[in-house]
Amino acid sequence: MMVYFPRDAVTLSGEATEYTRIADSGNELTHGFCPTCGTPFWLTTSKHPGGIGIASGAFDGSDAGPPHRSVFEENRHDWIVVPETAERLPRGRNG
Repeated sequence: MMVYFPRDAVTLSGEATEYTRIADSGNELTHGFCPTCGTPFWLTTSKHPGGIGIASGAFDGSDAGPPHRSVFEENRHDWIVVPETAERLPRGRNG
């Protein structure tokens, strides 16, 4: 799960390895992860170049609050609970 921010509001530091792939939409996704253990830290996409997703597990504590949107809802595991008030997008932001 990612928590999204404006890219210019986030400062990345420390070592990270990047991997870029093409999503089903045809857009590039770049993942940043720990070069030692592979823990994912962040995600950027060519479709939304002004934003960055930070892995929710990278936060200390749980101040981020509940999700406001569930993207690729059709692929969500049954054990993940999304609030009824959250926007649900079955196949990404365009589907």
